[in-house]
Parts: sequence; C-alpha cells; structure tokens
Amino acid sequence: MTATDPNRSSPGWRAWLIWIVAVAAYVLAIVNRSSLSAVGVDAAGRFHADAATLSLFAVVQLAVYGGMQIPIGVLLDRYGSRPIMVIGMLLMSVGQLVMALSPSIGVAIVARMLLGAGDAAVFPAVVRLVATWFPAQRGPIMVQLTGIAGQSGQLVALLPLAALLHSTTWTITFGSVAGLGVLFAILVWAIIRNRPPEHAEDVSVNTETGVIRVVTSSIDTGVGIRAAWAHPGTRLAFWSHFTTPFAGTAFLLLWGMPYLTEGEGLSAAAAASLVSLNVLVAMLLGPVLGELSRRVPTRRSLALVIPSIGVQVLGWLLVIFWPGAAPLWLLVVLVVCLGAGGPASMIAFDHARTHNPAHRLSTATGVTNSGGFLAALTAIFLIGLALDLQGAGTPSTYSMGAFRWAFLTQLPLWALGTTMIIIERKHTRIRIGLDPERRRRA
Repeated sequence: MTATDPNRSSPGWRAWLIWIVAVAAYVLAIVNRSSLSAVGVDAAGRFHADAATLSLFAVVQLAVYGGMQIPIGVLLDRYGSRPIMVIGMLLMSVGQLVMALSPSIGVAIVARMLLGAGDAAVFPAVVRLVATWFPAQRGPIMVQLTGIAGQSGQLVALLPLAALLHSTTWTITFGSVAGLGVLFAILVWAIIRNRPPEHAEDVSVNTETGVIRVVTSSIDTGVGIRAAWAHPGTRLAFWSHFTTPFAGTAFLLLWGMPYLTEGEGLSAAAAASLVSLNVLVAMLLGPVLGELSRRVPTRRSLALVIPSIGVQVLGWLLVIFWPGAAPLWLLVVLVVCLGAGGPASMIAFDHARTHNPAHRLSTATGVTNSGGFLAALTAIFLIGLALDLQGAGTPSTYSMGAFRWAFLTQLPLWALGTTMIIIERKHTRIRIGLDPERRRRA
C-alpha cells in the first residue's frame, strides 16, 4: 500500500523518510536564522558596529522573512515543496558565504537578507509536505513535532557554532554553514518528492472519510485580506502573535548573549546554557499549551495568552530593578518566563483557524504571522537604539545598567498588545454571540 492510501491510517516508510529529511533541513534553517545569536559580540567587533547597526542584521532578516511569506505561498502552489526548499537552502548558503567573506556592514546586511529569504521558504514547504504525505488527521501533531524538532537548531547555533568560531575563524565558521546548506540542498533534491506517485497534484487525504482536498498555501490578496482583517477574531490573532513572542525572539536572535556576557558578566558557556534552557522550556511547553488551548477554546486569551505575557513582564522587571548584578537563579527565572512566549504565540493561529472559513485561512494565517515579525523587529531595533543613546553601543561600552534600561523599551509593546487583545477579545465574543452587544445610548 502507498503512504496515503485511503484504506490505511498510518503513513508508509517513504513518508517518514521524507519528513525526517525535511525536518533536518528545517533544523539547519533555524541554525542559519540564529547564527548571530551566540556571536553577536564577535560580529560587533568584526564590523565595528554600534548597537543600532548590529540590530539591523536581525531587523532586515526578519523583515525579509515576513515579506517573503506571500510570494513563497504562491510559488509553493505552483511548483510544490521540493524545488522551493532546494532554492531556500541554496539562498541561505549564498547568504552565509557572503557573510563569511563580507568586508563591510553593508555587504553583511545583504547577506542576512539572502538568509531571511531562504529561511522563509523552508517551514511552509515542510508543512505542505506533511499535508500531502500524511493523513489529514495527523497534520496538527506532525506540525507540532516539526516545530519542536526545529527548535533544536537554536541549540546548535548557541553551542557548537560559537565553539567553532572561537577555535577557528569567522570565515571558516560561516563558510562551513554555507557548505552544509549546499549538502542539504542536494539531499532534499535526491530524497524529497512533492507528493505520492498516485496523485497528480498535492492533496490531503482524510483516511476516516476518504475525502481528498487539494492543498493550497498561497495567501489571497485584496478582498481576502480585507475580509480577514474585518473579523475581530483575526485581529485578536494578530495582536496575540504580536505580543507574546517578541521578547523571546529579541533575546534569542541577538541581544541575549551580549546582555548575559557583557552586561551580567557571565562566562560564554554559562550564558549559552541559560539561552539553551530558554529553548528547552519552549519545547516542553509547546505540547502543554497546545492541549490547554484545545480544552479552553473560549478562554484562551484570559487563561493562556495574557498570563504568558504577564510572566514575561514580571521576569524582566525583577531583573531590571534588582540591585546590582542579578543572581543566577533570577536569570534562570527570566529565561524560563521568556520560554513561555513562543508556545503561547501558537495560540494566535488557533484564533485565526477558529474564526475564518477554510478559503480564507491562509490569508488570516499570514496576517497573524506578520504581527510577531513586526513586534520582534521593532523590539530588536529599539533595544539597539536605546543602547546607542546611552553611549553603550559597542562591546567595549556595554554595561549592565545600559542593557537594563534598553530592555525597558519592550514595555510599550507589551502594553499596546495587551490592550488590543482585551479590546478585540470583547469584539470577538460579541461577534460570535458569547457576549451581548452593548446598546448605544439614545
């Protein structure tokens, strides 16, 4: 029997092999995405960059990643996962090679743009492979497993990549990552196929009902985007994804390691262990929050989203206003609190799926996803700008006090997002009939 035969509920060995290769490529994409997280201080020294300029590396990368989501969806519909993943891996390889040889900040920023464009292609392509090679009933759990496995790429970026850099050179380190990308592009082309051979197009099979649906990932534009945004449930999803993950993203993607080493005075190994703990907490909390979201569909915002924001704010405020250097136990509390943001942000996609019809789901998902990227790039840039304004924009001038004041720039983003979540939650509950509509005064 084939991997997606309607008479069986279990995927065949070929489906699992394709998924394993695709997930391995996704792990490498996360390594590429996070490759500056452990070497931010080294990058600042290499390019003689102040904090605001250094933050541009992450800002342009995230901006390109978010901006490529719509084109990637269209290309996936036309060509399928295999060629798009190969192109994505090659783009990341070119980006890392340019980074390895870059003589200036301008060229390095172009390298991060190439990396963001390539990275944008990988996860949507893997999700599409899950839909076409696995029974439809297994889709949610397979996507969760893909996301959890991908987080291990951050651990690779934090530990082995930093160790390689400090034992060799910048060019060898980033050149090695570029070479891995080429090898994985070849592996993806050799192993992965867009769909099982018995299907003429990408389809998702429900093995319980026999229903076969064509898989689409493109984001419709114009009317679709306006219609999606008009529903308060989509706006609730946008602000939930805007508010929950940005602090953890800013910490992991750029500012965590410089703060822990240059600000709090930890060794590189101790700082990397703390950031690794953040990743592990996120991986462990993902399934837990996913199950809780399923069980309390009408109370997700109050029971899960807002509390996850609250613990992040509390964690940062305790560290920021602690007299003197924060003790290790308090830094552990901080990274655990930040670890809740990523899994909580996935609840936003539950909102988007719940409140939008199937034909508009990809549009709503794209709108939701943009919220997190907008908040993250804003936070990263504001932290860098705040460091510069305090005269602490280079590794030689980084200080604990400057970092703590810089991290306070996250508070307005949390305040804005939380306020909008409360407002749009009320509008959503009125829209779906859970709360009565307020009567206007005569």
